[in-house]
Amino acid sequence: MSAKKRFELPHYLLIVYLIYFAILAVKPFNRNVWWAENIPILAIVVFLVVTYRYFRFTNTAYVMMSVLVFLHTLGGHYTFERVPFDFISNLFHFERNHFDRIAHFSVGFYAYPVVEYVYRKGLSRSKTLVTLFGIFAIFSVAAIYEIIEWIYAVLSDPEAGIAFLGSQGDIWDAQKDMLADGLGSIVAVALFLFWHRSKEDVAG
Repeated sequence: MSAKKRFELPHYLLIVYLIYFAILAVKPFNRNVWWAENIPILAIVVFLVVTYRYFRFTNTAYVMMSVLVFLHTLGGHYTFERVPFDFISNLFHFERNHFDRIAHFSVGFYAYPVVEYVYRKGLSRSKTLVTLFGIFAIFSVAAIYEIIEWIYAVLSDPEAGIAFLGSQGDIWDAQKDMLADGLGSIVAVALFLFWHRSKEDVAG
């Protein structure tokens, strides 16, 4: 097997991530927040590395999953409300930093690999059930993560708790974050259906 065949897009994404992670690990705004934000991302990366030899997602799925990984790592360095995002905020006259909303939207992209896994494993032959499962899976993870954020904010020191929560004074922040996750999942499954619209072995 040639080196080109052995070294594929997911390997390049991993190398770039490791370099990116190492750079942003230097002098973060708050080290406790940095750990709290990066532990779940590291868990995702390790999971994908370990399972790569057993189940290879498509390149599209890996690229979509990498969006959250890179955005969240950046948010962990600055904390989400302090990520340099002034250009977008000023352009649209936002009253808060919406970088966290974009990161939450990218959480929804994981519906693509979820649906892809279910589809390729033949766990359901219903196109409706497969796509709904992907969307519901993301909404469930989003709700669980908001609960984890709440628990961390209550148990940690006040500064780290507020920084990790990232609500920026919005009492509906958790609900809006979950909505962003869900909208991202809808876009992801729509993209999956677009790429696989000619597959006749997925019954609606």
